[in-house]
Amino acid sequence: MSMPAFLECVSCGHQQAYIPFEPTLCGHCGAQWLEPRYDYAAFKREILRGLPGRSFNLWRYQDILPLALPVEADFYPAGGTPLWLSHRYAPALGHSLVYLKDERYGPTSSFKDRQAAVGVAAMLQCGIREAVIASTGNAAVAYAAACARAGIKLWVFMTSLVPQEKLREAALFGAEVIRVSGNYDQTKQIAAQFAQRRHLLLDRGAGSIPARESMKTIAYEIVEQLGWRAPDWYIQAVSGGLGPLGVYQGFKEMFEMGLISHIPKLAVIQAEGCAPMVQAFRAGKDVAEPVIPDTRIIILSTGDPGKTYTFLWNLTQKYGGVMESVSDVEAFNAMRALAKSEGMAVEPATAVAFAGLEKLINKGTILSDELVVVNCTGHTFPVEKHILEDQFAVDVHLSETQAPAPREGLQAALENLDEKTTTVLLIDDNPDDALLIRRLLEAKKAYRVLHAKDGWEGLAMARHSLPDLIVSDLTMPGIDGFGLVEELKMDPRTKKIPIVVVSAKDITEEERLRLNGHIEALYQKGSLPPRKFVEQVVQVIEEDKHVVRGGPEK
Repeated sequence: MSMPAFLECVSCGHQQAYIPFEPTLCGHCGAQWLEPRYDYAAFKREILRGLPGRSFNLWRYQDILPLALPVEADFYPAGGTPLWLSHRYAPALGHSLVYLKDERYGPTSSFKDRQAAVGVAAMLQCGIREAVIASTGNAAVAYAAACARAGIKLWVFMTSLVPQEKLREAALFGAEVIRVSGNYDQTKQIAAQFAQRRHLLLDRGAGSIPARESMKTIAYEIVEQLGWRAPDWYIQAVSGGLGPLGVYQGFKEMFEMGLISHIPKLAVIQAEGCAPMVQAFRAGKDVAEPVIPDTRIIILSTGDPGKTYTFLWNLTQKYGGVMESVSDVEAFNAMRALAKSEGMAVEPATAVAFAGLEKLINKGTILSDELVVVNCTGHTFPVEKHILEDQFAVDVHLSETQAPAPREGLQAALENLDEKTTTVLLIDDNPDDALLIRRLLEAKKAYRVLHAKDGWEGLAMARHSLPDLIVSDLTMPGIDGFGLVEELKMDPRTKKIPIVVVSAKDITEEERLRLNGHIEALYQKGSLPPRKFVEQVVQVIEEDKHVVRGGPEK
């Protein structure tokens, strides 16, 4: 068992119980930063024993992760990534003690795999089967992969400026991708409203205890890989800043347990076109002003870091460190230099960290005898575009300014989104009938309509897409409508999806009894004009959506 014994407020020291996925506000002073406290004495004893029998991934340290039950090492084996000594890249800069923490070895080649692993494990333990996340790219992909493994439906909101490969990759893992034509802060805004309307869990990034705690496993791995010593510097490129916040929780815990002699200095690197943290740091302020992102490195385009900056500022003031920015050109040059010297291809967001390293070495901020660790993450996308068709995302149009979306525009976008994210699965072996119903449905509402050509294909698509409504023919080759309904109702993932059955023949009383209680309606082909039938199907969808959204939270 590794649930925190309690949460402790950093501001006033107040202690309170940990409730998974509840907002972490101090019950005494209202502060937003509370840290979990575990049985560190017991964990230290395990460390001193060498953590026997534990695989080298993040579950190696699950004694200090906020989970109610132990997790199998292969549940989602994030972490356990290599720590490489730079043999050519750093020595060319006049430095021989630079290590690369290579997070490209995670399931989706990103350090966000750790966040997804712990976050999704916590969801499973809390019985959550559907969730929402807003992301600039890597977190969405990591969560999509972890949710696919866990059988959790995920809604991913990303700005349309995110590279299409990132959106396509999230869709490849089965996530419902919503592409927002606004900036990232507006994307977070509409994702939060969407989650609230549907009573779904919203991943809150740095505000989520499981997400934040997952990142400290990076610190534990680094220290263990260095022979239980801490580096002098830890460097990471940031967008929202969740990564280093969590990493430093790990360094602090190990220092308090007496496992390391010091806590490293922190170097936060941002792209010049979106550097609100750096601007505030240079001005000596503990609060960052929002900026409008203007960088081609979209993954680092969080214009408003909020309270996260203040927490990172406090780390640099207490333990030492800097915040630095680099141009896109400097980042791309560093990316090429790293590839040519170390044989490591990284994404531009990681290249920002290496360009920052170069700048800090050249300035003399980082001394030649100091041991440095740089967080290295990211990959390229060679195959996804050949697997998925073009319709892998739903578009939502907001505005291009940094300001929150106007309430009227946000409401209209959400109402339109309700239709666009409503999925109807047609299962019919008659392509003409299916095409007619599809066209009428799409003309009536902005629904997404999927078509399966037989019962087996329909069953597979229902389990994968989890549609809002299924319209199925009764007589089909292979598995017929009766068998399909029974299979759908036995599967916990699909048993609550409303089903409308259409029959081309009269059915017996025995057959009616077989369907009774399992379907929303039964129609006979030809008994209603197609338009009237579609109107009744839309009515079933709207009534079901009203029941779901007016019911208890999931």
